[in-house]
Amino acid sequence: MRGIGLATCLIGVSLMATLCPAAAESNPITANSAWFRYLLPQIPAGGFVTLHNTSATDIVLNGVQTAACGMAMLHRSVTRSGVDRMVMVNHVTIPAHGVFRFSPGGFHIMCMQPKMTPGTNVTVSFSFRNAPDLAIPFKVYGADGKPGAK
Repeated sequence: MRGIGLATCLIGVSLMATLCPAAAESNPITANSAWFRYLLPQIPAGGFVTLHNTSATDIVLNGVQTAACGMAMLHRSVTRSGVDRMVMVNHVTIPAHGVFRFSPGGFHIMCMQPKMTPGTNVTVSFSFRNAPDLAIPFKVYGADGKPGAK
């Protein structure tokens, strides 16, 4: 590396950005307050998180996956004819310069056959149509949704 000047390094960085644009750009999606409510292995767990879109473009979330679930899906709680139910959704849109919340009673991550323990963290991978994938650590809480709850 000795003798390589600043101009050569800048050309290399520019070439890397051209050949591998994903490496040169950061993800416009950030996350906070990520957690699962875990009850029992035979009962689905609910995942909740707030996603922030820092870009000027709407970003579409196509799905999630994690080793902590036999199957993870995007779901929404709805009331139809006075009956509460959960329905699977194919995607959600995080608005440009906006926020999308997965929260109890609304949109959530449905974790079938959960393999997690309260008090631990699990990682969930989010796949977007028009942004890089994002791995997000989720805290695992018990039935009352509080740290240390069993």
